[in-house]
Amino acid sequence: MALVEFLGVNALILAICFIGLWLLGLRLRDVSFVDSWWPVGMVVVAWVSFLQSGDPSPRRLLLVGLCTAWGLRLGGYLLWRWRQHGPDRRYVTMLGLAEKERGWGFAISSLLLVFALQAPLQFLVGLPAQLGQFGKFSGEIGPLASAGAVLAAIGILFETIGDWQLTQFKADPANQGKVLDSGLWRFTRHPNYFGDACVGWGLFLIAAESPIGLWSLPAPMLLTFLLTRWSGVPTVEGRMRRQRPDYEAYVQRTSSFIPWPPKKAA
Repeated sequence: MALVEFLGVNALILAICFIGLWLLGLRLRDVSFVDSWWPVGMVVVAWVSFLQSGDPSPRRLLLVGLCTAWGLRLGGYLLWRWRQHGPDRRYVTMLGLAEKERGWGFAISSLLLVFALQAPLQFLVGLPAQLGQFGKFSGEIGPLASAGAVLAAIGILFETIGDWQLTQFKADPANQGKVLDSGLWRFTRHPNYFGDACVGWGLFLIAAESPIGLWSLPAPMLLTFLLTRWSGVPTVEGRMRRQRPDYEAYVQRTSSFIPWPPKKAA
């Protein structure tokens, strides 16, 4: 199978899924559930790649296994969070502005600003799980892939613990308006995003042991950019600075992304 055909099948499957999700969003008049699809869609593209490869080699099994473990855990958590808290204010604000400033209805704004944007991003970020499974060179698991597997596993564990700690913190009414600064959140303001980045770079290292897999390097770079500069850290921190009086002090003593011991008070 040619690479173009291989990737084309994956792109087609993702496009069909995103069209279906867009239609669901029209029915619900809410697109917030798309966040839970982001990791689940990565699982889909990993398994479609695996089925196209026709060879359950150790590297392919490792890629699809780690991607599945990460994606189903995170997707389930984000779906639960959406069901618990309802529409995400980010999407409500964005689509509301599109209607007010551009005159777009819900259907057009949700299609262009949400689903048509996220579909290619998901395809690009998922390149390690795709290119790492392509071609005859599947090979055994070497040192680079082993390191990638460890990094991805650390990322899954880090993100899972961080999400659990945050959920427990928010469940206590006494913490209303307070800032979580214990557990993993004592060492980084965004343990969940750091865990995501570890998974992305870990999957790349596994894929990079195959020649074609090296070409998936833009994927973890893009993911890290999205998490730290676009839709992740900046969005959360802007809201927290407005809503939590103690957040600025937390920022001053706590690492933004990479876990690090907190700074001592001046």
